[in-house]
Amino acid sequence: MDRIDLEGRVVIVTGGSRGLGRAMAQALAEAGGKVVLAAPAGETERLRQAALEIDAATEPGTAHAVAADILEPDDCRHLVDATLRHFGGLHVLVNNARRMHRGPGIPPDGNSLPVFETDPAIWRETIMVNVVGTFQMTRAALPHLMAQKWGRIVNLTTSLGTMQRRHNSPYGVTKAALEAATLIWAQDLAGSGVTVNSLIPGGACDSDPDRPPTPGLLPVTIMNPAVVWLASQFSDGCTGGRYVGKLWDAKRPAAEAARGALEPPVLRAP
Repeated sequence: MDRIDLEGRVVIVTGGSRGLGRAMAQALAEAGGKVVLAAPAGETERLRQAALEIDAATEPGTAHAVAADILEPDDCRHLVDATLRHFGGLHVLVNNARRMHRGPGIPPDGNSLPVFETDPAIWRETIMVNVVGTFQMTRAALPHLMAQKWGRIVNLTTSLGTMQRRHNSPYGVTKAALEAATLIWAQDLAGSGVTVNSLIPGGACDSDPDRPPTPGLLPVTIMNPAVVWLASQFSDGCTGGRYVGKLWDAKRPAAEAARGALEPPVLRAP
């Protein structure tokens, strides 16, 4: 893969305390970017530790941790303001935070249940975090990105099969919504210098730090080359796309690798 230099770029990664968000933040920092890791207050210690580890692997001051709940519009605005104060800029927003299938407060079988058995509270919370939270974070970042006439919005979604698999609501429903949002927002922002793309691993990932390593899962770093390219000037003009980490061939030049990782959109833009 071509060496991509993100020096001067500032990136917010929501859900940055663990898993895919933590891995992408590391890759963005190693490419020369400054990263702001965001997660709710309950993740403060893990968030702080992630920032320290990134600094140790790169250089002091590369990563900054900010506690923020994307369900709260004020927290979203505070996160953007804190980023601008600390690093003096903002160029990329990686919307990684999401309500997962399983975890604290979710039954052992996860929330992949028939619609008539799904807990309405879990359904509502998943929609709120994955869809409303992503919108609120994007809305908070856009005034600055549009004013400087350059920016990136990257929405983490999922495979087509996951979106429509039986029992996979509300999670699949939220990711289908984000695919639609990506296409709509890309058109809304056409000509502004701000691009919007979706990014997926391409399969189940070994992204839960609290779970023992499981054979057969994709590595948590699977999307790193793609997210670095999306954050760079080399992706100028590429918007409304759906990129698959598993399809990225790091042996090819970045432009070729990006074309190879571009999957047809789940929905057809009008």
